[in-house]
Amino acid sequence: MKGFFTAELREDGKRVGFDIISLDGNRCPLARIGIDSEGTGPKVGQYVVKSFESVALPILQTEMSHVTVLDEVGKMELFSQRFELAVKNVFATNTSILGTIPLQKGRPIPLVEFIRTHPSVKLFTVDYKNRDSVPYEIVNLLASAGESHGKP
Repeated sequence: MKGFFTAELREDGKRVGFDIISLDGNRCPLARIGIDSEGTGPKVGQYVVKSFESVALPILQTEMSHVTVLDEVGKMELFSQRFELAVKNVFATNTSILGTIPLQKGRPIPLVEFIRTHPSVKLFTVDYKNRDSVPYEIVNLLASAGESHGKP
């Protein structure tokens, strides 16, 4: 299993940004509130998007594993064309992908729509009623995918 997840960064109880953290522990900034000494980058709301490619791209560009975790693919990540291409390339492999995408609000996000409509995707919408059962459904689905590909 390999991949990354997105975590909130909080200071004094307030969210000040997000980091991308690889499953093997590498971490780098994804976004921060406002402008810093490095200048400005693309903005999503109050957040300036940073260069997160140093953690995300090596994961997506190395030999695939049984499961690749992509948490999450949303607006901030789409400022990197290299990231978008790498995600699409993962979908062309034989790996199982466990990912999160945002619910559609307003104008569709092209990469999110690519994922949402991909023929191999099984979507789960998590809500208050099913939040305890969905993890078991996902584990069972990933386990059966591994068995069908001859993987442990």
